[in-house]
Amino acid sequence: MDYREVTGKREFVARLGHGADWRSEIESLAEDEGVESAWFVAMGAVQDADVWFYDQDEKEYREVSFDEPLEVASCVGNVSLLDGEPFAHTHAVLSRQSGQALAGHLDSATVFAGEVYMRTFEEPLVREHDEPTELDLWL
Repeated sequence: MDYREVTGKREFVARLGHGADWRSEIESLAEDEGVESAWFVAMGAVQDADVWFYDQDEKEYREVSFDEPLEVASCVGNVSLLDGEPFAHTHAVLSRQSGQALAGHLDSATVFAGEVYMRTFEEPLVREHDEPTELDLWL
């Protein structure tokens, strides 16, 4: 296990832009405010979504696309630097009108309405390639 103590620095609340990309909006907030590390939670609704599932045997993401309105029942993630740019590692639980839940790594989604709370850390988090998982993980 790799861990470190982090100190909270700043807090933001944001309303995501209608029609914008969900994850890109979070990354834009981080970039605009010079955030190199943070934790966020969010909720709202999207018009569509691309959700990824990581195949641990093949060591690659599998994408599932949903072209339908979905509620964002829960969204959590963190911001770190990937190749020098803010990257929002985003996981979400989405629900259909029927109440059926869909979940995974949220790659992209078109915002219908969204609200985000972000708490930044003083210590930067940087992602680099991890051999055993073939993922970009924190140093």
